Amino acid sequence: MQKCRKDKEIPESLGDWERTDMCGRLNARDAQRELTVMGWVARVRDLGQLLFVELRDRTGDVQIVFDADVDEALWRAAKAWRTEYVVAVRGLLRERAPEAVKSESPTGSVEILPKEAKLLSKAETPPFYIRDDIGVDESLRLRYRYLDLRRPEMQRNLELRSKANRSVREFLHQRSFSEIETPYLTRSTPEGARDYLVPTRGRRGEFYALPQSPQLFKQLLMIAGFDRYYQLVRCFRDEDLRADRQPEFTQIDIEMAFTREQAIQSLVEELLAHLFADLWEVKIPTPFPRLTYKDALSRYGTDKP
Repeated sequence: MQKCRKDKEIPESLGDWERTDMCGRLNARDAQRELTVMGWVARVRDLGQLLFVELRDRTGDVQIVFDADVDEALWRAAKAWRTEYVVAVRGLLRERAPEAVKSESPTGSVEILPKEAKLLSKAETPPFYIRDDIGVDESLRLRYRYLDLRRPEMQRNLELRSKANRSVREFLHQRSFSEIETPYLTRSTPEGARDYLVPTRGRRGEFYALPQSPQLFKQLLMIAGFDRYYQLVRCFRDEDLRADRQPEFTQIDIEMAFTREQAIQSLVEELLAHLFADLWEVKIPTPFPRLTYKDALSRYGTDKP
């Protein structure tokens, strides 16, 4: 650990270190291999001459064993580590003894014997545990959003959204759709709600609008000959929050020319069936049940989706 002039510790530099593996993807097939992992200290268990550190990154965690009888200097350095410290470790991955295997953990059959370690950044004690089912007020989670997003549940949610976006793109590209972006800053085109306005410095008193939906551009592209295009796009509506409406959201825009109503319905059904199968391995039957306008009103009192 380096020292500054006022005798305060400063973080170590990575230098030429490069991460070779992600913590949560290690298993017995990787045993007896030298590797470098980096992440956040999730937990420290001090058993005297043995120190067990669980290191976490976005893929999961892995156990690192510091043994005072093997390397006392390294063991002493790691004893100062606390939860949420950011560290880098180089070492040998080995299989755990049969009685020490944790079958409930993806990395429960292996552990790292460190040869070198670097403390990259210290951390204050977090206001809540970085784990699921923490039972704290949402306002506290939002105040420390950067900590909340480290929790496994939140990371799974964002990874699921990322996988869903990729799956949608693959599905549509296989069906000859082009992905085309349309502008966010545009001329106001009043629709169902007020536009968000963005003032421009270039022309005093004039404004751009954030699109409620890219309807104007959809029509332009259809006329230009892009008969199958899509985008995953942000939409903005300046209106009060309601149970079924919020100021900004993401929608999947799918535009088709030279088609019929049935073809559009079938495409959306196939897309949803594909997503459920790809994300959750759930098979949903198609075609979906259809309601007439009369049936919808008589059964539900509304024809909204």
